[in-house]
Amino acid sequence: MVGRVPVGGDAPVSIQSMTTTKTADVDGTLAQIYALAAAGCDIVRCTCNEEAAAEALAQIVPRSPVPIVADIHFQHKLALGALEAGVHALRLNPGNIRKPEHIKLVAAEAKARGVPIRIGVNAGSLDPAMAERHGGITAEAMVASAMHELDLFREVDFDDVKISVKASSVPLMIDAYRLLSETTDHPLHLGVTEAGVMPHGLIKGVAGIATLLAEGIGDTIRFSLTADPVEEAKTGRTLLEAMGLRERKGLDLIACPSCGRAEVDVIRVATEAQAALEARSIPLQVAVMGCVVNGPGEAREADLGIAAGRGKGHLFVKGQVVRVVPEAEMVAALIDEAERIMAEGIEARLAAADPNAAAIADATRDELLQIQGVDANHSAERIQKIREIAE
Repeated sequence: MVGRVPVGGDAPVSIQSMTTTKTADVDGTLAQIYALAAAGCDIVRCTCNEEAAAEALAQIVPRSPVPIVADIHFQHKLALGALEAGVHALRLNPGNIRKPEHIKLVAAEAKARGVPIRIGVNAGSLDPAMAERHGGITAEAMVASAMHELDLFREVDFDDVKISVKASSVPLMIDAYRLLSETTDHPLHLGVTEAGVMPHGLIKGVAGIATLLAEGIGDTIRFSLTADPVEEAKTGRTLLEAMGLRERKGLDLIACPSCGRAEVDVIRVATEAQAALEARSIPLQVAVMGCVVNGPGEAREADLGIAAGRGKGHLFVKGQVVRVVPEAEMVAALIDEAERIMAEGIEARLAAADPNAAAIADATRDELLQIQGVDANHSAERIQKIREIAE
């Protein structure tokens, strides 16, 4: 338990991020913590790199909406100060706090307070002796570092631990976590460290974290992006929702990538719709499709969607066209219908559908198919004839 947040076992995969403010700036740090919590962050880490930071944590922790982890490097006394401040967890880097007596003292104090510790191994700060012993910065060396720290904890009968073995190299990170998951049953904190700026950092983070989550490895995650930490929280939430590991709470906008069939500027419509719907905190799955030939069918599982065709927008709910509006009103109609669904429910909106909307959509679809050289009434026969020619 990190505060009230369970990590590991059957608990949902949790989302973490880290503040970028000076921790000694209590109000500024709290403002960022609240922004992270609003973006879906479950646990927030703050650096504790000086005495002023430890003192500030004593004011931050009781006012924080989420559990606070103190990030400790080099100075074990700052870990003791953070514990006195009441933090919910510690993160220790075994690569830069190496004296066994210091490590065991911190673990003993954490045990006395019921505070868990994350053993945070980082490829970039791996103990040189550990690297030399295992032939360089390898998955084996990183896991060995974590296990050595865990052995020291056990000497003071402390076992309330989660572990990370982060690297900026995605293949190394994946190999290290796979080996770690075979070595221990402790909860694992996933991350590609120092991933970098968007979009490259985002891609690296997803490549590493999603690969492991798909294999059943990982209990809590953090995207390490060179960006506003709120983006880390949003990205983590989006990934877990996309993988079915967390219930969707916000907007899920799906849109076709656009192609030569598109009857509208899909990118513009999708971007405007997403901004407007997110501003209204509408938690629906909404589709923006470029044409009516495939749009409503491909996005039939969406709660709501709109597809363009011959200067009109075809608004559909759960795949059923309910209204046809002028192309210029597509975004406005989408927002209006989304708000009505939130107020009245999907079934009520289906019942209120324009009885002519489906016929108009069908006629538009047939017209477009004919323009593309396909007779809508004989498309199946044409497909079979093409198949016979190919054979």
